[in-house]
Amino acid sequence: MRRARSATIGAMHRLIPLLALAIATPGFAQDAPDPARLKATVEKLVSFGTRHTLSSPDDPVRGIGAARRWAAGELTRISDACGGCITSANIARTFTGPRAPNGVEVVDVLGFQQGTEPRRVVIIGAHIDSRVSDAMNATSDAPGANDDGSGVALVLEAARVLSKQKFRATIIYALFSGEEQGLWGGTLLAETAKQKNWTVTAMLNNDIVGNTIGQDGVRVADRVRVFSEGIRESEDVTAQLARRQNGGEDDGPSRALAKAVDGVAAAIPGGLDVFVDRRPDRFGRGGDHAPFMALGYPAIRFTVGAENWKGQHQDIRVENGTAYGDTVDKMDFAYLAKVTAINIATIRRLAAAPAAPTTVKIAGALSYDSTISWQPVEGATGYRVHWRRSDAQDWQKAIDLPASARSTVLKDVPVDDYFVGVSSLGEGGAESLVTFAGP
Repeated sequence: MRRARSATIGAMHRLIPLLALAIATPGFAQDAPDPARLKATVEKLVSFGTRHTLSSPDDPVRGIGAARRWAAGELTRISDACGGCITSANIARTFTGPRAPNGVEVVDVLGFQQGTEPRRVVIIGAHIDSRVSDAMNATSDAPGANDDGSGVALVLEAARVLSKQKFRATIIYALFSGEEQGLWGGTLLAETAKQKNWTVTAMLNNDIVGNTIGQDGVRVADRVRVFSEGIRESEDVTAQLARRQNGGEDDGPSRALAKAVDGVAAAIPGGLDVFVDRRPDRFGRGGDHAPFMALGYPAIRFTVGAENWKGQHQDIRVENGTAYGDTVDKMDFAYLAKVTAINIATIRRLAAAPAAPTTVKIAGALSYDSTISWQPVEGATGYRVHWRRSDAQDWQKAIDLPASARSTVLKDVPVDDYFVGVSSLGEGGAESLVTFAGP
């Protein structure tokens, strides 16, 4: 197959497609995430007193129900400003468990920004519920400013910015309940996606994304952590052994998503570094992306570079001069705006691009050349074949091929020493995730 273009992957290679997409987006440069608006949203969420999942669903001013209704109203307000481009809907189910022994109705507040491919979705989510020291305490004030008012504010701000564009994929803005009881809101939406046979291009979970001062005064303001799995939890033993044989432990769909986010962030002037944390979540902990990973969907978690555990799951109090509790004063809204910008830029890329190739095959045993082949992707304007030496983590070189291409031969790229992957290209240079090549 004829090679259309060859390029070394670097800063300019990542930047050019994003710049092309930005140029085509009215108001892109001016409509950046607003720290003041993010702060106002978090303060409003805190004003509901507690957002514990077991708190009142009906009280008009206090509790989880009032917070959910307000958030749904915000999505409606954003939709009104874009001529009805976002449709709000709730999904609900009763869950029972140790933290809800009598059962509780878990409600997810969703906003659907329909794309030209309505069944292919990009999900950006956060949990709206909060808690204090006692996970069963549904009455005490639980401000939940950073955990996870920060994520809810990010999702709503992303909706405001992205609603001004049209995309191929449908964007789902998701506000989960029941996270603190057992990741129930994430479970509800992940299982809904499977039941409705959606193609989930990406799930971006934002949980604790708004502080720069961590435990004991440590300050980390230059990076955000992105957690992802390598080998998919959903893979059976046979599939895991095949990935091990391929050397693809660092290239599962969720890890490919994390690497894509890293590349997107590198192209944002004055932004944050993405720390690609190579585990599904913080050690021994979990978030609402986990149910999506369990079903095989590409899913990641954004979390601050330095956590303050005295501000998480704590009764509001002062002990020995130390303030405990998840309050607004511990947050950095300029930092939160930068995390929001990374989410928005990532969605702009993935929702504008075609789907990633479902299967990419590689052959070349006993040869210095590698043959790569893939199935066509509907609506792709071309394909990008990436490769790197097997001792490197990031793609080093790439060639672009036309939409008619179904295979190519990489000369002097022996399969024993290189990893290869293929992405789909769309109008304006928008690129899908990279699908790792296996036998």
